[in-house]
Amino acid sequence: MSPPGEVDRGRAGPGVAGEGGEVRDRSGEWSGMRAGAVAQRAAQEVRAALRPFTIPNGITLIRLALTPFFVLAVLEENHRLALGIFVAAGVSDALDGLLARLLGMRSMLGSYLDPIADKTLLVAAYVTLTLRLPGAVTVPLWLTVMALSRDLLIVMVALLLYLGAGVRQFPPSVWGKWTTFLHIVTIAAVLVANVTTVPGHLLAACFYIAMAFTVISGADYVRRAALTIEALHDGERR
Repeated sequence: MSPPGEVDRGRAGPGVAGEGGEVRDRSGEWSGMRAGAVAQRAAQEVRAALRPFTIPNGITLIRLALTPFFVLAVLEENHRLALGIFVAAGVSDALDGLLARLLGMRSMLGSYLDPIADKTLLVAAYVTLTLRLPGAVTVPLWLTVMALSRDLLIVMVALLLYLGAGVRQFPPSVWGKWTTFLHIVTIAAVLVANVTTVPGHLLAACFYIAMAFTVISGADYVRRAALTIEALHDGERR
């Protein structure tokens, strides 16, 4: 026997070793639980960011679905219906943005889906309203070519920025926003002119102003892209 007050190392050793192993097991358990909690929170954040099933995204999808009906209305020369669809699309565009802000339903999917729906309708409107239909007021071919060329340029530059420099976000400039607004006004003016009388000089003003902003915004987009790439290269050198 060991003297009083002295620990019997032969018997105490296994007990101490067992307690240490238990502590290590518990520490591993807690680490695993923390890692699982972090992964779960990350998954929840991703789902919250995507959030495909929201009211604003549903409105945006409806606007996207209206595009073929708009095209058919123009081709069938039902300009009143085409104008009504275009106005409804414009109202829905304002409504889904308002609801996303008020209800806190902004999502990553919505940030991509909204401009896609807008651009799809505008491109379809420019193409169909350029067709020479009997007795219809149309968009000049030169304006449609410039508008579509600008859109193609923007897509190509954005793709190059993403693939070459890893730039994921490249928000539109003031020139770009004004250009989009003027394109919408121009399409609306042509649709109204096919329903009622619109002075020719007002239509011409819409065409030329939209053309000017198309060229300016396209050039500004290329300038900003070049500055972004230059800034990235300067940062790598440092």
